[in-house]
Amino acid sequence: MARQVRLFLIRHGETVDNVAQLYAGSRDSVLTNHGYQQATRLGSHFASLGLSFTHFFSSHLQRAAKTAGLIREAQVKRTNGSERNVPDVIQLPCLMEQDFGFYEGKKFYERPADGKLSGKDKNRQAHKDSEGFVNVESKESLARRADAFLDGHLLPLLNSPTEPADLVVAIVSHGIMLSSLWKRILSLLPEKSVKLATELAASGPVTLEHLGGWSNTGFLELRLTRSVPEPLVPATSAVTEKAARKTKLTAPPVDATPRSKACLEPGKNAKVSPEDRPNGCEESVSASNSSGTRKLDSDWATIILTINGKEHLKNLKRTGGGVGSSRHDASQKNIESFFKRRKVD
Repeated sequence: MARQVRLFLIRHGETVDNVAQLYAGSRDSVLTNHGYQQATRLGSHFASLGLSFTHFFSSHLQRAAKTAGLIREAQVKRTNGSERNVPDVIQLPCLMEQDFGFYEGKKFYERPADGKLSGKDKNRQAHKDSEGFVNVESKESLARRADAFLDGHLLPLLNSPTEPADLVVAIVSHGIMLSSLWKRILSLLPEKSVKLATELAASGPVTLEHLGGWSNTGFLELRLTRSVPEPLVPATSAVTEKAARKTKLTAPPVDATPRSKACLEPGKNAKVSPEDRPNGCEESVSASNSSGTRKLDSDWATIILTINGKEHLKNLKRTGGGVGSSRHDASQKNIESFFKRRKVD
């Protein structure tokens, strides 16, 4: 018996802060009209492929939650017009973007001409002693948040004997956080168990730790498979007490993975130190977990099917006159529905 998990790591749609080139980590930036169309296109794309998601996770920030919601909406209606039950989106603070601290809401800084320091590092040196200065969230904090999500949500799915044999999981988050999450996932996979799909391998060499950035609504698609041996059926039901004890002692546990506490539910705040805020998760990931020493069982194998998938964005044009770059207003009709209504009239 084999187990298969299709895993999609998805970045949110375009936001007003993306357009304005502002740092937005913890800042709750909204989707533009173009970003809304990107997410809608992605949902339709997944539905056209016949994907039926079994689990949705997203950052609690609205740009990610709305993107996840639009993907989910496309799952609700079948091709014949009927509706089906689709799981809700679980919003989690630990999947939020890196907090840029002092730079939240500020313009992107250009790299200085000498190239020795990034613009952000140069300004950090200039402002670090200023009153009220808050530093950028550390990479270690990002890794701990990623581990908290994996230990509290994803690994239990992979290891659960009660989950369906085939899972399709969507994780909608943010560019930097997704990069950190992928590295933490990679640290769990058995050595030499990750391969590229034939098409990707033919396109050139890839460094697994650095697959590149995520475009708005771009996605990383993974297929994880595990061969699970069929349970042995005893020749007789007369199992001795001694044999039963031996079976209990030698049988591998269903889930021997060290666990952190799960991410906090939306609306609940974790108490964290200033240099590591905002985790949005309880601080209980062990040092061994953070170092990536735990692994999935050796019978797991992974194929990377898509890197920064953007097929759904082909021929999508931004609405002109500044409309496409404006914040999306759910109360307003979109261009497509407007013209459909005019034709009916």
